[in-house]
Amino acid sequence: MATLAPPSVANCVDPGAANWVRDHWSQIKDVSEARRVRYTTPPRVLIAVTGSVAAMKLPELIQELVRTCKIPRSHVAVVTTKHAQHFFTADDPRLASETDPIRVWTDEDEWQSWNQRGDSVVHIDLAKWADVLLVAPLDANTLAKWSQGLCDNLVSSVMRAWEVGDKPAIAAPAMNTRMWSHPLTAKQLAVLTHDLKVKIVVPVVKTLVCGDTGVGAMAHQPQIIDALLSELLGVTVNLSTTM
Repeated sequence: MATLAPPSVANCVDPGAANWVRDHWSQIKDVSEARRVRYTTPPRVLIAVTGSVAAMKLPELIQELVRTCKIPRSHVAVVTTKHAQHFFTADDPRLASETDPIRVWTDEDEWQSWNQRGDSVVHIDLAKWADVLLVAPLDANTLAKWSQGLCDNLVSSVMRAWEVGDKPAIAAPAMNTRMWSHPLTAKQLAVLTHDLKVKIVVPVVKTLVCGDTGVGAMAHQPQIIDALLSELLGVTVNLSTTM
């Protein structure tokens, strides 16, 4: 497997060249010059998917991300846990487009890519490649791992290799109401928020797949997209009122 090229950060910007911030978000005020320079090209988005039933929404989330954020599919990649694959397939036509497929990275890719010194280390390459990490959904198990620094699969290894405070990370938890209200959940979320600088998009009240009604369903796609853009642009974005 070829090593992923790290994202480029331009120091000098041709004023006539395409600029992701200027061309698509000029109506949003107070975006700093540093952000305009950093994201002259569309940011590379790494979506981590974990073992919640909300993982079935992945194809829709990617379609909304590409459409709303003006991010090309070539700038989107997916990293998944084994259990998340129970709810979606990389063969979904919304992912596996013949002309512009979204790459889905698995635990098997991590181990098959390395045979000897100098070979690619997938979780490091992905952490270097991406400008922003979006974990949607974040299940209770991976929340616990992330908050404690455990890294026993590709997703959690990317999390451990993430450049905290330098690159934004956003998480949209999804779990049963009983799991969400467990006292450990609040403690683990506090670690993510305060120590790891992760933006949490809180779940919503809904009748869950199991039949229970309460807080725990993954936030709606517009809320997740707003959080992603807010972290990238450094200002509060609410597309429902901005666009």
